[in-house]
Amino acid sequence: VKGVGKFERIGGVSREVRIMVDPAKMAALGVSATEISRALKQVQMESSGGRTQIGNGEQSIRTVATVSQAAELASMPIALLDGRTIHLDQVATISDSVSERSQQALLDGKSTIGFRFYRAKGYDETDITKNVRATIETLKEAHPDLTITQVNSSVDYTLQQYEGSMHMLYEGAILAVIVVWFFLKDWRATVISAVALPLSIIPTFAAMHWLGFSLNTLTLLALAVVVGILVDDAIVEVENIVRHKQMGKPVRQAAEEAVTEIATAVMATTLTLVVVFMPTSLMSGVSGLVFREFGWTIVISVLVSLLVARLITPVMAVYFLSGSHESEKPDGPIMQRYLGAVNWCLAHHKTTILAAIAFFAMSIFLMTTLETGFIPASDRGYTTVSLELPPGSSLEQTVATAETARLALKDIEGVAHVFTAIGTAQAAGAGATQAGEVRKGALTIAFAPRGERRSQKAIEQDIRAHLIDVPGARFTLSSGGPGEKMTILLSSDNADALKATAQNLAQQLRAVPYLSNINTTASLDRPEIVVRPDRARAAEMGVTSQTIGDTVRVATAGDFDAQLSKMNLDNRQVYIRVRLADAARQDIETLANLRVPTRNGSTSLSTIATLSTSTGPSQIDRYDRHRYVSVNADLGGASLGTALEDAKALPAIASMPSSVKLIEGGDGEIMEELFSGFGKAILTGVLCVFCVLVLLFKDFFQPVTILSALPLSIGGAVIALLVSGGQLGLPALIGIVMLMGIVTKNSILLVEYAIMMMRDQEMSLHDAMIDACHKRARPIVMTTIAMIAGMIPIALGFGGDASFRQPMAIAVIGGLITSTALSLLVVPV
Repeated sequence: VKGVGKFERIGGVSREVRIMVDPAKMAALGVSATEISRALKQVQMESSGGRTQIGNGEQSIRTVATVSQAAELASMPIALLDGRTIHLDQVATISDSVSERSQQALLDGKSTIGFRFYRAKGYDETDITKNVRATIETLKEAHPDLTITQVNSSVDYTLQQYEGSMHMLYEGAILAVIVVWFFLKDWRATVISAVALPLSIIPTFAAMHWLGFSLNTLTLLALAVVVGILVDDAIVEVENIVRHKQMGKPVRQAAEEAVTEIATAVMATTLTLVVVFMPTSLMSGVSGLVFREFGWTIVISVLVSLLVARLITPVMAVYFLSGSHESEKPDGPIMQRYLGAVNWCLAHHKTTILAAIAFFAMSIFLMTTLETGFIPASDRGYTTVSLELPPGSSLEQTVATAETARLALKDIEGVAHVFTAIGTAQAAGAGATQAGEVRKGALTIAFAPRGERRSQKAIEQDIRAHLIDVPGARFTLSSGGPGEKMTILLSSDNADALKATAQNLAQQLRAVPYLSNINTTASLDRPEIVVRPDRARAAEMGVTSQTIGDTVRVATAGDFDAQLSKMNLDNRQVYIRVRLADAARQDIETLANLRVPTRNGSTSLSTIATLSTSTGPSQIDRYDRHRYVSVNADLGGASLGTALEDAKALPAIASMPSSVKLIEGGDGEIMEELFSGFGKAILTGVLCVFCVLVLLFKDFFQPVTILSALPLSIGGAVIALLVSGGQLGLPALIGIVMLMGIVTKNSILLVEYAIMMMRDQEMSLHDAMIDACHKRARPIVMTTIAMIAGMIPIALGFGGDASFRQPMAIAVIGGLITSTALSLLVVPV
């Protein structure tokens, strides 16, 4: 299938020719397993080389000395190093069988074979999935007795997010248009404002294609959240044209004067949004990789909306509004009450400023009570339970424990299938993998369709509760996304102090009520047999340590794959592996009697080395060349920031030895980098906004007045997050960045009009501010409500998994409500 970059098989067996050597017969003939394996490699082979010119032509030369059936190996003569020749059937039993089983797969308790498909870079994963499924259907038709079941797919989640984002985009656009009609009560003006949406989004798609962006979750999210902003400029232009037309002016004159009057404000508001989001597009590290496309998508769409508002909206207004006749309407009761409130605030400016400062102080206090996190755990429709048995456990023991866990989980409401994989490669972080071990495995738990089950968080809580009763293994629960686990790295060159500290920390973390499945990579000692050569005796007999190691390895596990002989079939090659039979590997005396090649023949292993049972670390991890141990815990929906804070307050960390150091790792490291990067981006954005306003207004004081509304938006966002039970994580930070641009837009509309009235009409400051509030309150409220309307579907969690989008929308809506209400009163002061 085109686009499939990697294909893996899980479970099953591999065909292999087994040559099971008999240690007694080898001892009688004085031959070692290594000699047989290496000699077979030299005899059973094909080699090319040389050429001839026979009959005026040129021919290549190929030496062929391979067998086509395993039975032919029995009578094959093998030349030994000392010049003797033996046949394989003199020392071994040959069989065309399968390799030693090191992995197993089960689906709902039944033995099966699984396959994983990975996308190649540069290909559309949805097209690959469609082609793979078509190929599978063809395979089913050709083999009706074959049952193929999909366990999980990241593409299904991607498609759900895509469809949800598109629905939110449509719903937000419709709600924004309804808001425009509600205020203007004119279908012509509503159509003019609505046209700005497709005219802004379609060119954005073209720019995304030119920049190499894909239509992914983040770019669609950017368009969904910006849909309310895209109509802002058009709303301001249309509302101003309608207001001038209501003064009795001809529509062309009204459009010309309105567009000229609003030019500075519209350009200033758009440029502030651009410079607010530009720093997020240029962030470094993980945050920059994630939000480069997000930030640029918003910047491009906002710039296109400015062009639409300045070039297309006025032209459409001249033609669409030419037939309508309206007179200027008197102020309604809401506007009268608002102007009365503005007059009161201007008359009591000290009280107003103190109240604004108090609100900002309360916002800062409430922010300290807000839990900090990274990314909310997502609902992907499946989760993975990783299990680990003590070192030395066999494949059969791991399978039995995995089955016990599966039986404990299969009746949980919402669980559809359980796919068990034992001995497969495990994820090792940062896209790396580590070799599979028979003592490790994973249960992939597929859930029922989203509308037919509870939330993933609720199901995972039940899974954790049921796993407590499964003995003999430690479990880790994760669906592979961020925000699910806490990882603490401890580093030291003192192995004993490092191990003791890690074990103490893991024990104390188990007392934290919301954490579960605490485990550590502090190596559990695994049983091992240690072979210690007698250097003097080995040197006397001409035996090296490498020869001893090769002898033991080949006899017990076979040689490295690259060193093995191969049997050629029609379309593949099969390894020919020489090793001891399984029964011989269960007796240490058999190992002691293995023959080792010497200078003058061979000798037993026990003659030149001692064998003993011992224990050793199962793995050693290093970070910057220092040993480290990671302590992991499942958050279970808790805040990552709170968990890290509680963990660092434990005695195991607070009073750990001076030789042990704490390293930020995992999601905690990314979260710290994220908060630092966003903090710099926000400060840079505010500074850029100030510079843009200084250039536009040619004044240093007015930009400060405009930016005074920024602190008023934080309180609403914090209150909304507290009420909804949200966290101050990545989505909320995106919402706060958006608020910076939107709130600044509202202030610009007020201040710019007041400055214009003072300059052109020579009004007093008080009268100019009252007139600005009178003329610009409606477009400010319209754009704010349009933005809120566009965010409502996201805040309500519509459109598939809304775990990431929802906190952002809630923060924006809360901030918009308070900042708009307060800025209309505080900014004039």
